[in-house]
Amino acid sequence: MEIKRDKYLNDLIKRKDNGLIKVITGLRRSGKSYLLFELFYNHLLQQGINKENIITVSLDDDRYEDLLDYKELGKYIRERINEENQFYVFLDEVQLCNNFEKVLNGLNRQKNLDIYVTGSNSKFLSKDIITEFRGRGDDVHLLPLSFSEYMSVYDGDVYNGWAEYSTYGGLPLVISLNDDEQKMKYLSSLFEETYIKDIIDRYGLRKSQELEDILNILASAIGSLTNPSRIQKTFASKLNSDISIPTIIEYIDHMKESYLISQAQRYDVKGRKYIDSPYKYYFEDIGLRNARLNFRQVEETHIMENVIYNELRYRGFSVDVGIIPVSITSNGKQNKTTYEIDFVANKGNKRYYLQSALALNDEEKDRQEKRPLRAVGDSFKKIVVTKDIIKPKIDEDGLSTISLFDFLLNENSLDI
Repeated sequence: MEIKRDKYLNDLIKRKDNGLIKVITGLRRSGKSYLLFELFYNHLLQQGINKENIITVSLDDDRYEDLLDYKELGKYIRERINEENQFYVFLDEVQLCNNFEKVLNGLNRQKNLDIYVTGSNSKFLSKDIITEFRGRGDDVHLLPLSFSEYMSVYDGDVYNGWAEYSTYGGLPLVISLNDDEQKMKYLSSLFEETYIKDIIDRYGLRKSQELEDILNILASAIGSLTNPSRIQKTFASKLNSDISIPTIIEYIDHMKESYLISQAQRYDVKGRKYIDSPYKYYFEDIGLRNARLNFRQVEETHIMENVIYNELRYRGFSVDVGIIPVSITSNGKQNKTTYEIDFVANKGNKRYYLQSALALNDEEKDRQEKRPLRAVGDSFKKIVVTKDIIKPKIDEDGLSTISLFDFLLNENSLDI
């Protein structure tokens, strides 16, 4: 089964021969190797590049065990190139090579080499991209399958597809598994045996249970504002733990660096400034979030919000939580309150305000969801996304309402 990942393929095509080391990052099992060694490799062949000019090394393959020493890896590649032709180097699981940054920085000095690498596990997380390649790295971050990518290979209608996707997420292997039990077992095992183990190994953590407890708290609280102080109180009241705030901050940073979770900061739309703490946290893959809670807390409202957040990131937006301080007159008195906008999505000179609403049951619910959007007062587009099956519409105030499926399946949905 071939899953087209055109967005990421085009990201690599645009970066071809740009003089930088292309580093494909992302959550483990999200399809980094497939993108590079299948999709991009075949693209180069279709463009007329000879196979002999594409050097591929999978460092987790025992046939390349000798190349886990950086000097041997450099020697292997240099023996296969000449000065007359352009060569493309693909290295999978590059973190397995000791001192990999030395060989990559050395090879990158050769004008006729275009280098692409993938990396994962405990030795190759997000912040390493900045430090290890000294400004020579170009990060392509790959998310698990978006809903549109998922539906491109799903054998069923959009409603059953949503039921599957919102439960088991978008890790590519999941879609090929035959039944619910296999999917649940795969995701739960992957969390325990891969993601948590990676973090423990990388940072030498001794209290892994605290890490898992924080994960459970964040998984239960997607779409809700929280901060280390609140998490500490939960530990004290429910878990009888005296974990410190610095430790909580440290563990959350580890989760962000390993791409398990992403943090959305609050942005004061009127004051044009960011607000420190509390934040919202979303999972990079909703199936992993559900697995963390043994598939017992599958609240569609919060799951839908997480999926919309990931979709906006998939489309290249930076995403914040919007707040609008307002004064309301009641019984002759002025009271201050704060409206919240689920997402403020920015990319270049574009901005969109979005509200996620599972259903708009009546006029009051419609007014409630649109109230924060009406308070913004600027000319950027404002949208309510609802699971209700409706045609896209614009009200008298210029506010748009679109269905969840129109939003997820149409890449131009924000401009309908």
